[in-house]
Amino acid sequence: MGHKLTSILKMATTESWSGGTLEVHSSMSDLARPERLEEILNLKPPSFNTVLQNSWNAKDCSENITVKDEGLAFRRQPVAKSTDCVRGRVGYTHGLHAWEITWPKEQRGTHAVVGVATSEAPLHVDCYTALVGSNSESWGWDIVQKELHHESKVQPTVPYPQSWGAPDSGVVPDTLLVVLDMDDGTLGYVISGKYMGVAFHGLKGKTLYPIISAVWGQCEVRIRYVGGLTSEPHSLTHLCRQSIHNALKEPCLQNIEKLPLPTAMKRYLMYQ
Repeated sequence: MGHKLTSILKMATTESWSGGTLEVHSSMSDLARPERLEEILNLKPPSFNTVLQNSWNAKDCSENITVKDEGLAFRRQPVAKSTDCVRGRVGYTHGLHAWEITWPKEQRGTHAVVGVATSEAPLHVDCYTALVGSNSESWGWDIVQKELHHESKVQPTVPYPQSWGAPDSGVVPDTLLVVLDMDDGTLGYVISGKYMGVAFHGLKGKTLYPIISAVWGQCEVRIRYVGGLTSEPHSLTHLCRQSIHNALKEPCLQNIEKLPLPTAMKRYLMYQ
């Protein structure tokens, strides 16, 4: 059986789009909810002090932004032809971290970008644009245009989530979850309890902060740190599953069903 399984995997291929450090994959391993995220969501909620420590930074934002509620929210001033950002207080280098963003749909305007950035990313520009992700120091998802941005001044944006098809299909709800895995170097998003897939790869080794770029006057955006887990080695079973997913071609689910494996193993491969 081992030889047969090896032959099946050798025949399989994966497809991905890559442009610099922006990579969008459609393999099942990218679409499946990260294992440790379930652990975070099942943990006791972090203390209020921890939530505050991971909130918006009033000393690291555009002059057109006012941070309020002890850092849990910010309001952008109604300044014309301006895009403004605010960074979080904590930069993450290791572990898995998740935070909730609440951004009312009617307060987004033409560009509303949620993502991460280094300490070098700019916080203001005199025009309306997707500032987060426009350069090499930030990565973001424009939840209005439903596009991924990284160095988007010099390379094309990518539709996200890909499962929604056309960019005008689907509306991102008021609240979403951002999932940053600094051990795997990935960033993804959860909408209405569903993991929408890995948005960005190649983030490992950096120090990244939560960030928002906004254009709508008087918009108010809230952040709530959900929790984090320290770095730990992946289990052998997790690594084996990851290797199998990387080898299988689309549609991955059908290929798993065809593998000569016990039902319990197939269910594990399908995150069931």
